[in-house]
Amino acid sequence: MSRPTSAVRLIRAAALTDTAPYAYAATTEANARLLFTAGACPLDESGATVAPGDIAGQARQCVANLVTALDAAGGTLADVAYTRVLVATTVREDLVAAWTVVHDAFGEHEVPSTLHGVTVLGYPDQLVEIEAVAALR
Repeated sequence: MSRPTSAVRLIRAAALTDTAPYAYAATTEANARLLFTAGACPLDESGATVAPGDIAGQARQCVANLVTALDAAGGTLADVAYTRVLVATTVREDLVAAWTVVHDAFGEHEVPSTLHGVTVLGYPDQLVEIEAVAALR
């Protein structure tokens, strides 16, 4: 049995630049239920922070943990309507390193996203965290 298409519709605004690698808005079907994830952190199964000092490595673990959380709720990355990516840095290149991993993981499903540089995150050696809102049928 094939999975129905996503309940999320990405909106691109013609009056805004098309150079941004994400949609500017998203809407969900009225009959979809919203799923709000906790911040996906770069933790392994034992709770240890993976890839200390490696923003891209931590972003990959965050995405993997986000995929696991979505799967537990019956969803996939294609069901995500919004993300917030937090990176503990004041360096723009670090933000780009995390964003590149997240963007690549989502592929053509370029959800509206916010990328933040923050001073500190909750776990020892944590540099990246990803929040998401998804819409599930």
